[in-house]
Amino acid sequence: MGIRPTPCATTTANFRKLSTRWTEVPGRRREPIISGISTDRSTFMTDTLRFLIPDGYSPVSRAQFEAVGMRLAGQLYADLLVKRLPGAQYDIWYSSDEGATVPSDAELSRYAGVIWPGCNLTIYHNDDPRVQRHKDVAFRAYEAGIPQFGSCWAIQLASTVAGGRVEAHPKGREMGIATKILLTEAGRQHPMMRGKPVVYSHFVSHDDHVVELPEGAVLLAGNDWSPVQAAAISFKKGIFWATQYHPEYNLHEVARLILAREEKLIQQGWFRDRADMLAYVEKFEAVHRDPSLKHIRWQLKIDDSIVDDDIREAEFVNWLEHAVLPRYR
Repeated sequence: MGIRPTPCATTTANFRKLSTRWTEVPGRRREPIISGISTDRSTFMTDTLRFLIPDGYSPVSRAQFEAVGMRLAGQLYADLLVKRLPGAQYDIWYSSDEGATVPSDAELSRYAGVIWPGCNLTIYHNDDPRVQRHKDVAFRAYEAGIPQFGSCWAIQLASTVAGGRVEAHPKGREMGIATKILLTEAGRQHPMMRGKPVVYSHFVSHDDHVVELPEGAVLLAGNDWSPVQAAAISFKKGIFWATQYHPEYNLHEVARLILAREEKLIQQGWFRDRADMLAYVEKFEAVHRDPSLKHIRWQLKIDDSIVDDDIREAEFVNWLEHAVLPRYR
C-alpha cells in the first residue's frame, strides 16, 4: 500500500545529445553556497561532475516560452546548477523531440545526478511514448542509484515510477504563488528542507497532483491545495528528492510563464482579460527589480521565501550537498 497524504493542518552512438553545454558563470566567480565545498580545484574538482537535464517540452512549447522572453525549462536548472556549483557540467536532453533517443545504462551511469525540470506532459497518459521515455530513464536512474531531483512534473514522475499515484486536481490549476506550505514533522528534520521556514510560499503551475505516495517516500511539506508539495522518495538503489513547486523560478520567470499561458489562464478565470493579466505580470516584474516594494509585496503576499534566493533555492542546494557530493568526497 502506498502512503495517502492528508491535507495540512493550516554522447555516444545511440544517445543524441540535443544540447550539450559546458558553462562558466559569467563575470566574477561566485562562491558556491554549499558548506564544505571549496572553489580551489586542487581540493574538489567540480568540473568532473556532469548532470543530465531532461527537458520534456516540445519544440512548439519551447517556442512559446522564447516568444515571451522566458528561459527554457532545462536552461533554468542548468543556470541554477552552475550558480550553486561552479564548474559543474551538464547535458540538456530535449527528450520529447521527434527522434530523441534514450541514454543507455552505460551513458546514464556517467552522470552525477539527473535534474528534472517541469513539463507539460501528463504522467498518467500511459499510451504517450514521450511519457514512457521519461519513466524509463527515471526508473533506471533509481536502479543505478543515481540521485535525482526535480520540480512539478518531477514529483509526479518520481512518485508514479516508484508505485505512487497521480490524478488531475479536482480544483483545477494551482498557479502563481502557492502560500501556506507547511513542513511536516519529518520535513523539519530532513536535510532537503534545511534553511526553509516552517511555513513558506513558492511558485507553482500545475493541473495534476500526487494523491498517493509510494512506499519508501517521506512527505516533507504540503498545503491545503496540494497535500504533497515536497517529498523524498527512496526506491530500488536510488533517491529522488522532488517538489511540486519550482525552486528554479524567480518572479521574472513566473511573470513570463503567465504570459506564455495567457489564453488558458483567462479562459480558466484567473484574469478578467489581457489588461488584468498584464497589470498582474508587471507587479511581479516590479518586485523582481526592487524587492523593497512593500505595497506590492503586501498585495500579492510575496514574502522573503519568494524573494530570497537562499530560501527559495534551498531544496536544490541541499540535494547537491547531501545527495550528490558525498558520493565524490
